[in-house]
Formats: sequence, structure tokens, C-alpha cells
Amino acid sequence: MENGPVSSYFGQHVFSLETMQKYMSASAFQAVLNARKTGGKIDRKMADEIASGMKSWAIERGATHYTHLFQPLTGSTAEKHEAFLSLKDGDPLERFKGSALVQQEPDASSFPNGGLRNTFEARGYSAWDPSSPAVILDGTLLIPSVFVSYTGEALDMKVPNLRSIQALDAAATAVAKLFDGKVTSVSVNLGLEQEYFLVDEALYNARPDLQLCSRTVIGHTSAKDQQLSDHYFGAIPSRVALFMKDFETEAYKLGIPLQTRHNEVAPNQFECAPVFSEITTAIDQNMLLMIVMQKVAEKHHLKVIFHEKPFQGVNGSGKHCNWSLQTDTGVNLLSPGKTPMKNLQFLSFYASVVRAVCKHDALLMASVCSLGNSYRLGGHEAPPAVMSVFSGSTLSRVFDAILRMEDFSEASEVQQSIELVNSIPEIIPDNTDRNRTSPFAFTGNRFEFRATGSSANAAGTTFVLNAAVAESLEEFHRRVSLLVDRGEEMDKAILAVIRDFLSEASPVMFEGNGYSSEWQEEAVRRGLTPVTNVPLAFQAFRKPESIQLFTRTGVLTPNEIEARVEVQEETYVKKLQIEARVIGDICLNHVIPAAVSYQDVLMRSIQGGKEVFGEEFKQLCKADIELYRKIAAYINALAQDSQALVDARKKANRMTDMTSRALCYSTDVLRQMEQVRDSADHLEMLVDDALWPLPKYRELLFF
Repeated sequence: MENGPVSSYFGQHVFSLETMQKYMSASAFQAVLNARKTGGKIDRKMADEIASGMKSWAIERGATHYTHLFQPLTGSTAEKHEAFLSLKDGDPLERFKGSALVQQEPDASSFPNGGLRNTFEARGYSAWDPSSPAVILDGTLLIPSVFVSYTGEALDMKVPNLRSIQALDAAATAVAKLFDGKVTSVSVNLGLEQEYFLVDEALYNARPDLQLCSRTVIGHTSAKDQQLSDHYFGAIPSRVALFMKDFETEAYKLGIPLQTRHNEVAPNQFECAPVFSEITTAIDQNMLLMIVMQKVAEKHHLKVIFHEKPFQGVNGSGKHCNWSLQTDTGVNLLSPGKTPMKNLQFLSFYASVVRAVCKHDALLMASVCSLGNSYRLGGHEAPPAVMSVFSGSTLSRVFDAILRMEDFSEASEVQQSIELVNSIPEIIPDNTDRNRTSPFAFTGNRFEFRATGSSANAAGTTFVLNAAVAESLEEFHRRVSLLVDRGEEMDKAILAVIRDFLSEASPVMFEGNGYSSEWQEEAVRRGLTPVTNVPLAFQAFRKPESIQLFTRTGVLTPNEIEARVEVQEETYVKKLQIEARVIGDICLNHVIPAAVSYQDVLMRSIQGGKEVFGEEFKQLCKADIELYRKIAAYINALAQDSQALVDARKKANRMTDMTSRALCYSTDVLRQMEQVRDSADHLEMLVDDALWPLPKYRELLFF
């Protein structure tokens, strides 16, 4: 722990803009600013000066190495460290050239690439992303970077997100200028709420499934878990509080503005959340935070679990994406206001967002799909696996009035046709309630996309959302311009397009209980696409309208789209393949031997009863005999189902087409795994606790 207030050491390991000015000339600093604002290139001379300043700052703070920190298609981060140390005529010196800052060739050919990199064209390049600051962690300068192929195609999560931000900036700025000609750019802000579990390190190491899959593939629910809701917002356990304080301290040094911490619903589940920041920085900091949390946890003999559903029967973990738009003049475009024109602007952007979500509902849900998240979505602790937008009662009444072309006035008994923008009322953000059953809810001045998984790189979701909204805003501006060209007054033209967009978005707008069976049926009738199977959901990326969206906005090329689907399918198959192998190994090497050992104990008891009591043993040992038979039945079922699981995997693995293989894993293999688990979980409740080889839920979930 650091002494003194957080403000005294916040950002001390960040090469911030303020710090840059102390280590480089005004011209070099301006080159960085230009690169951040416009994406302009930095020439070699300036790059050398920037690198020299960055190196001096890093070495002063004890750094010995540097690395380009990038985000491959694994969904995590990657780094290859290089030493500053070099030799000149046999003499040691620290060296860091501009060329090393701007670009590295880590090769990194083993990362998933979906066919974008052939073995004879395996070069991969990481390149500095000036939009996010460099930091020092564990004596290494971490330089935020993108990762591309030799031919320039995106091999990471960051490049599409940067492209989507650029597309959204252009589209949003054009619409914002309809209301304020001084606006020159629009940025995307993001706040990421991070949920996670903590488990004792020793217990974690005694569970092969947690070690290899980050989730328990078997395990009977604890008699007490979250049903009393006593853990939620409860007093933070002392051991956890110490861990939180330590990782928060390290996060503050790295400039991560953590603000919130609390117990979540499930036992040993917690959440932390930072202040909002620009989207690229927010995502980079979240990925960095996950690294820091894991490192600090080791010092406390804890393990952090970011898996979406590590324990069956209790709440899973998400990463809520709080998303908003802001002009360079400081206006939140999703914040309602007191004046009619302010609200006309708000409604323009609101309608554009919900229309985008409606038009690409399946694609947005596909963007959060993964094996881990499939165990969570649709449960009562997570959003349903079908898209809906919650607006709240106040906005819903405003939308209804606009659609009916009525004057919104609760005091008026006679509804009149809208003729003036002034008929739009004041909208107060706090009038909007929150709906935890909506995947995409409006919460006053932002949208909260709650379906993203806790282990995910949020860029995989935000680049889809950004692209969809950019497309919608482009269409909004086009339609308004057409009406104005035809002689319509600007405010009336804008209101007309708002009305059209709200009408087009109506299928996805829902104010009720998203968990209800009625909504699931209603959603299908409205034409929305529920996620019933993950590999099938991935196919949303291959739809013509999705390809058109990404290519039109410049976010992804057709090859990059196809590559990402292939990576998604392959990752799904491999993770489920690992889980299937692990559950088979655990059952054959741990569960069955433990059950047989307990059978031996029961058999000796039964035999002893017979020797002492004769025929009376049948009555005296009745419970032992019945228990033996139950265990024998489950052992036989477990052995049979485990072999059937092996056969299902072999069948799936023989399929050469990855889509077909993924579908087979998602049906036959997953279904067989559930049968295996059922027998194993029953045995856990029957076998002597002293003989059970794995830590149980009651031990894992309670310190």
C-alpha cells in the first residue's frame, strides 16, 4: 500500500501527455497529439525523439525492458519483451530507437488467424497505438499496440475497434453539426464494470477443471449459496479487502481510475468499476487491470476467476459496457435536457442507436457469444439471450406521442398533431428506471450493454456496436438532408426522421420482464433472433447485411470477417474439447476410484454385519446395501456415459468442416457432458466426504 491520498501517486507509472511534455520537444509532443487526434503518421526523426524520451522516463522508474502489448484474437493480451540493454564496441548502454517504438515483428504466428496468415507468409507486425498511453508494469514498459499481418489485415481485437471509432466519429459529427456547427468531432466513452470470483489458491490447485477450464465441470450445489442474498453488497471479507486495496493501488499507479468495489450476488463473487473514459483507453485499461488483478492475487494466495460461469447453480459474471457519445464541445449526446432543441438532438441520437440495435440484433448478440458466456446468458442472473432495449416509462410515453404525432402534454385533454419542436417536453434522466432483464438498457445518459462476458475483450462487442450506430447515423443524416432539400424546415425534418427511426426500431423496444416466457415468444414474433446455439449465432457475421455493414463503414474486409468467424468456431470447439476431456479424466481418475473406495467400506460393513448377526444383517445393514446399489448404478452410468462422450468427440472431430464440427460439439458433445456430470454430482452426495478427492462448492465459495 502507498502512503498518502491516491491523488499523490495516481498515474505515476503512466507516460501521460503531461509527462510527455517534460521528456520531448514541443514539435515531438505536437506530433503525438496529431497522431492521437487525426491518426497522422509520425516521421522517423520525431519517432526517435519520442522513443528517447519514453526510454529516459521508463529507465528512471526502474524499467529494464519494453514490449508492444497487443490484443490477439484469443481475446486476451500478448507481449514479447525486449531489453533496453545493447552493446556498442563491447560497452553496455540502453538503446530504444523510434523504429522499435513504432513497429515490432513479434512473428506470433501461433495465434489464431482464421487463415489470414499462411505458413509461408507468417510475419505479423505490432505497431504503436498513440491513442492509449504507455505504462510501466513489473519493470517493463508496456506500449499499447495493434497487431496486423504482413499484408496489413487485422489480426487483433483493437484494429476493428479503432476503425469503428473513426467511422462513428464521422457519422456522429455530421448529425451533431445539425444542432451545433462548432462540433468538430465526437468521441465514444465507455465504462466497464468487471465482475469476478475469488478462490483460495490451494483449493484452486486441487481442482483440475478450474486449472484447465477456469470452471467446474462437475460439482454439486452447496446447501447454502446465494439464496439468502446475504452476500450481495455485504461487508467485504478482510482477506478480500486486503487484496482489493493492493490491486487498486497498482491500478491507480497505472492511471486506472477505479471508483467502485462491492460484493456481488454469488458467494466469493465481486465487482470493480472505474470512472468513464475514452473507449480505447477504457478497454486497454480493463485488459491491463485483469493482468494486475491476477498478479496481485498470487501474493494473497488467491486465484481470480474471470470465467462467465465457473460454478453451476449460482450467478455468473459479466462485463457491463456502459456506452455513450460526447462531442469535443463537451456535450453528452445521450443526455436528455431541458430545452426542446436539446431534446431533439438527444432523440436523434437515441433513435439512431435503437434502430441500429434493432437492425443488427443478431449480430450484436453474436458479438458476445462464447462457450463461457453461453453457460450464463439466459439465466436469471444475466440478460436473456435475445436482444431488447429498455427505455423507461418517461421516454416510452414521449416515443408513443411522437409516433402518434400527438402533442405530449399530460395536462392537455385534447391531443393535437405535432407542428412545432416545442411540443417535445423536458426529459429528466432520473425519470428512467433500470431494467436488469434487458441486454441493452438506457440508464439516464448512456446505454448499458449487459450481455458481454466477464472474460471477454470488450472491443469484440464495441466494434460491432460502433459500426452499427455509425451506419444508422449516416442514414439519419441522409434522410434529413433529403427532406431539407425538398423544402422542409430543419427541425421538422429531424423530427420526421426520428419518428421513422423509432418506428423501425419498435420490434426491439420492450419495457417488460425479459425473463418471462411470454417475451421469449413475443421476441420471435417480432422478428428478433434469440441465441439458442452459439455456433449458429456466429453465422450472423456471415449474413449479407453484416458484411455490408462492416465493409461500408471500413471496419472489416470480407476476408477479415470470414477469418473471425473461423476463429470463433475453432475457439469454441477447442475449449469445449478441453472441457470434455477434463470431465472424462476427472470422472475416470478421481470420481470413480473414490466411489469404488467407498463401496469397499460399505462392503466391509455389510460383510461384518452378516458375520456377526447372520440373516438379521439384511435388516440391520439395509441402508448400507441400498446405498451400495445406488453408488454402483451411478458408477456404471458414469463409465458408460464417459465412453459415450469419447465417441461423441471422435464423431465431431472427424468432421472436416469447422462449422459442422462446432455444431456437433454444441449438441452431441455438450449433451453427453451434461449426462456425465449428472452422475458425478449424484455420487458427490453419496460418497463419504473424507474420500471425495475434490474441494466442494461449500469450500470453494466460502472463505
